[in-house]
Amino acid sequence: MQTMILAAAAILSAASAQPDEGQTPPDYPALTYADLADLAAGAPVAAHVRLRDADTLDTREAPDVRPGFRRFLVEAEVVALIRGAGGIPPRVRYLVDLPNDSRGRPARLGRRAEMLVLAHPVPNRPGELRLTAPDAQIPFTPRAAETLRSILRDLSAADAAPRITGIGRAFHVPGALPGESETQFFLQTAGNRPISLSVLRRPGERPRWSVALGEIVDDAAAAPVPDSFLWYRIACTLPARLPGNALREAGADEARAIQADYRVVMEGLGPCARTRRR
Repeated sequence: MQTMILAAAAILSAASAQPDEGQTPPDYPALTYADLADLAAGAPVAAHVRLRDADTLDTREAPDVRPGFRRFLVEAEVVALIRGAGGIPPRVRYLVDLPNDSRGRPARLGRRAEMLVLAHPVPNRPGELRLTAPDAQIPFTPRAAETLRSILRDLSAADAAPRITGIGRAFHVPGALPGESETQFFLQTAGNRPISLSVLRRPGERPRWSVALGEIVDDAAAAPVPDSFLWYRIACTLPARLPGNALREAGADEARAIQADYRVVMEGLGPCARTRRR
């Protein structure tokens, strides 16, 4: 057991859990859609678990724990497997670092407290998990679980929005009427899958922008719904300002128009709100 603890402890860091009654619980930030999507993106296992036991490790077993934290070996029963090819055993174990209380005492994990965990299975060790991030254990709520399920469905869909790696070229074309124009932004993606943004201006109307996941932009294209996976891919990746390489072939007037239309897109997306430290 000690060998397993030391091997797994070297790759884990801080997370949070719920203490027993009578002890002030740690402050959990209200996770946003983007927070949950960040955690879900790299997690082959997602599960709803109920804690059964937690053993505090001493400094010899966990020498790399940062000041103010203690490391625990947690045992939990799986209430529901949300994601996990091949399944996982009904009971799992994982290591987690928890902050000490205000008096410097080790946290107490609430027996039967329910959590959502996002993790990797440990090779050749059935029932052992390795959390994918320091805070990849979060309190279970029905709303968080449903949002997580939705994100994972969208993430694994055949037509899932690709991960954006940058902005390629941007083009601006004036229309036939004064005040009419269209700007297109071609995004760079993992796997080189096409994705583009378009901003259409017509006289007397508000600028309309849309996103297309294909080579052809049709009239049905629309802006992504906030707190959707497509919105997350775009809003949480695009830089606040258009990079200069996107304007390398544009004249001065064209560049100003492209930059103005990029602001339309960013204002339409709104901020990618996050509460957790990445």
